[in-house]
Amino acid sequence: MRQKLLANGARSAAGEVIDPIPVVKIFTPDANATWLLTEIDPNNPDIAFGLCDLGLGCPELGSVSLREIKRLRGPLGLAVERDRHYGETRRLSEIAKMARRAGRVSA
Repeated sequence: MRQKLLANGARSAAGEVIDPIPVVKIFTPDANATWLLTEIDPNNPDIAFGLCDLGLGCPELGSVSLREIKRLRGPLGLAVERDRHYGETRRLSEIAKMARRAGRVSA
């Protein structure tokens, strides 16, 4: 997964306009936050890009620090997890449009 995220990041860094299918879904099991990540910046591997939903009703496309996400804990002290069963087939732009309308990521 990391290699695919870096490959997508390299394409973006090279100036290619891409609309990939998210590679990985990570979430807080006890705090309603979800990230659908499509790429990692090859020049700064701590920075990922994707659809970010912090559970506040306004999911948005943006960059996130993987280091910060790794340190997050929900109200019950649970760490962020990777959804091992995630298998999205839609492109990021389509998922983002649906999430904005719904006020949350439902993937």
